[in-house]
Amino acid sequence: MSAVVARQTAVPNPRRWTALGFIAVAQLLIALDATVVSIALPSAQAALGASDADRQWVVAAYSLSFGGLLLLGGRLADLLGRKRAFMLGLAGFALASAIGGAAPSFGVLVAARAMQGAFAALLAPTALSLLAVTFTEPRERANAFAVYGSIAGSGAAIGLLLGGALTQYLTWRWCLYASLPIALVAAAGGWFVIPDVRSNARFHIDVPGAALATAALASLVYACSSASLELGALSVALGGGFVLWESRSSNPLLPLRIVADRNRAGIYLTVTAAIAGMFGAFLILTYFMQVVLRFTPLEAGLAFLPMTISSQAASWLIASRLLPHVAPRVLMVPGALLAAAGMAVLSQLHVDSSYSASILPAEILLGAGIPCVMIAAFSTATQGIDPREAGVASATVNTAQQVGGSLGVATLNAVSVGHGLTGAAAVGVVILVAGAVVAALLVNAKRPLTRG
Repeated sequence: MSAVVARQTAVPNPRRWTALGFIAVAQLLIALDATVVSIALPSAQAALGASDADRQWVVAAYSLSFGGLLLLGGRLADLLGRKRAFMLGLAGFALASAIGGAAPSFGVLVAARAMQGAFAALLAPTALSLLAVTFTEPRERANAFAVYGSIAGSGAAIGLLLGGALTQYLTWRWCLYASLPIALVAAAGGWFVIPDVRSNARFHIDVPGAALATAALASLVYACSSASLELGALSVALGGGFVLWESRSSNPLLPLRIVADRNRAGIYLTVTAAIAGMFGAFLILTYFMQVVLRFTPLEAGLAFLPMTISSQAASWLIASRLLPHVAPRVLMVPGALLAAAGMAVLSQLHVDSSYSASILPAEILLGAGIPCVMIAAFSTATQGIDPREAGVASATVNTAQQVGGSLGVATLNAVSVGHGLTGAAAVGVVILVAGAVVAALLVNAKRPLTRG
């Protein structure tokens, strides 16, 4: 086994950079669909006759199936082979997008969004694990994860921009149809250049573990969305059952040594906090710009553009250059604190606040901070992992991302109802500072170039 790994390390895949491009396109597809429908919700609700109480399911159905099925998707990526899982994920996601775009009723739209989330749960860990096993040299790995991290950090904002433009100039249905050409490009290119990395493991699925993990994560995501203490308690109970089962399983869905590792545990918690803050900021900014400042959907989407530019700049000018040379927490801690500073600016919003004086500085700070956390986290969470378990390790960090997004939206929305947008932003500051503290205390991995 060691000889095989040594040969793979000594002779890198000559098409790895081309493969990276198509993996990045697939990640863009996932990141866009997390938010592209958000600005279109009022139009879709009116067209399909949904109630105010039901409209949340267009977003919740996606995050429920995505978050709940990620660990299973990661294990399937390990067992099916990553190229096969990649193509299957893209095909299923495209089919679900077509069904959603043509949905004749609200129920069909919600079902299509759940289907999108299910295939995203297969595609996301497959894409990340492909990077983990393809790029092992520290400098190349830093550049590869800069691409991935910049898309993960700015794709949601791009989704808001795209959703606003499609809704205003075409129809809300194109927010779903837009996924089709993206999936086609990723699949067409990926078929030729993505390596067919397969595991020698026997095909076996830990069915009880998959059921417990899916139920626990789905309960948690739904509890965050509905602020249900009962479902939160159920999630804790199911999670405890999952840990007990996995500790006794001969072929666990999630080997507990992956989450027991100090660095990975710190990364998962920090990623949860960072994404909770970012999606909470999207909620605050979207509401403030469209309701208080009276921006149109397109204007609101365009208003997020500085965050995207800031995110790309931080990814390439800061994170990718420093990652090979510094310990991960040297990027993660300042990144989380920079994002917290952006949320602190939002905590000072009032009815007379202007875009240029209040929102723009917050977007720049958030856009610069989050990629520094995410790029270091993605790289370190999959560093040194057994290639046979790269899929499930990637799924775990993606799960932290998805749960963080749901937790941030649910928590800050609940706070905003009782204490206004400034109160929600203040809670966002606390969440992001907590993420910085966790990274400082738990993530003690060395800089990549010192690893033997």
